[in-house]
Amino acid sequence: MAQHGGVGRRGVLAAVATTAAAGAVAPGAAAAAAAPPERAASGRRPATAQPPGRDLRRLLKEIDRDRIEETVRTLASFGTRHTLSSQDDPERGIGAARDWIHARMREYAAASGGRMTVELQSYVQQPAPRIPSPTRITNIVATLRGSVAPERVYVVSGHYDSRATDVMDATGDAPGADDDASGVAVVMELARVMAGRRPAATVVFAAVAGEEQGLYGARHMAGRFRAAGTDVQAMFTNDIVGSPTADDGSRDPYTVRLFAEGVPTSETEEQAAVRRSVGGENDSPSRQLARFVRDVADNGATGMDVRVVHRRDRYLRGGDHIAFLEQGYPAARFTEPAEDFAHQHQDVRVEDGRQYGDLPEFCDFDYITRVARVNAAALWTLAQAPGTPAGATVLTDELTNSTELVWKRGSEPDLAGYEVVWRETTEPEWTHVIAVGDTTRHTVDLSKDNVFFGVRAVNRAGNRSPVAFPLPSR
Repeated sequence: MAQHGGVGRRGVLAAVATTAAAGAVAPGAAAAAAAPPERAASGRRPATAQPPGRDLRRLLKEIDRDRIEETVRTLASFGTRHTLSSQDDPERGIGAARDWIHARMREYAAASGGRMTVELQSYVQQPAPRIPSPTRITNIVATLRGSVAPERVYVVSGHYDSRATDVMDATGDAPGADDDASGVAVVMELARVMAGRRPAATVVFAAVAGEEQGLYGARHMAGRFRAAGTDVQAMFTNDIVGSPTADDGSRDPYTVRLFAEGVPTSETEEQAAVRRSVGGENDSPSRQLARFVRDVADNGATGMDVRVVHRRDRYLRGGDHIAFLEQGYPAARFTEPAEDFAHQHQDVRVEDGRQYGDLPEFCDFDYITRVARVNAAALWTLAQAPGTPAGATVLTDELTNSTELVWKRGSEPDLAGYEVVWRETTEPEWTHVIAVGDTTRHTVDLSKDNVFFGVRAVNRAGNRSPVAFPLPSR
């Protein structure tokens, strides 16, 4: 039954004094929340930060640098993985890479006790830009079914196709070590370490094709999820995560960029106008997802600083997360801190004593391992936490100096309650948290005109969901 709670302004200020220092404690979650959060590489922790638990720490330690290197070198050894290259040569081309990835994923699934299934998700792409003739495009998709809320899905991907300088060159060497064997290596290592575990929600590990030709594999996968009505609550793509070295030789080995869009790609003009009217451009589901990643992965346990970039993607380019954004799913892109364009999409050659081409020698496998840990921290926490609260609204039918928030109760059996968060409109991160109990309605004695509010769910283990940003309702 919905409860109508209220907090006076004095109570709000008292909550501010405690939660700004230590974070709120939800009912039944005191033990899990007692440990102080670790310092981020950036030295600043949001009020919503979640310290890594014992299970997550154990998972992060199992991520194996040598296996990641083996994956990158093996994928590069197929010569080219161009989408238009051979599909039936056992040693060279995209077909050989497809079969190798599929076989490895099936090996990982064997440790899952039947919880992980692996499929070749294929379709024939008819002639289109960069596809001159009908071409079979195949994604390798490993699905680890959730044990508590299997209908809730989280997706992580990398693209296994590659390209040379000429995007239509299907025969020349295109090892694609950084772009994007590095991303596929992250996905495959996550599949390996999670296969023997029991996440509460479903996690999908995907190696997709057709990215360089136009995001074809990812668009097919996202379209299938949407047609089936799948509740994809988050999607990450790892694309170009192989090296922290920029084209000028400078290095930033402890930073990964996370690109997250503002006004959602899928919103209608009317919906976007409502969002803009309340200043919600920085509070899309994808931006909340990015904040969540910082909450759980920007810390000493991963050894990384997550630099959130408030853009859908880099200029002139786009990754597979865009296919999910187009379908209305929250999605974001991981990529290295500064790209070295001398090695991306360059033909393999030696010129003036300098080697060119996207080769494994230019990858930093320790760096890729840390990126994998960032992904693991985000995915595992998402899969163990309750789902993002649905139907969050702020009531605007009366002119008052307080704020009444309403949301729908989640169905998770271990749901403990909810927390209300807020920040000044000029702040990028949530700065305050209060626990409001197991309710679907709460009033805060602060003006909705002056600050941004959000709601997140908490389970009995102390795992918090991403924040839901309430849009106005009358």
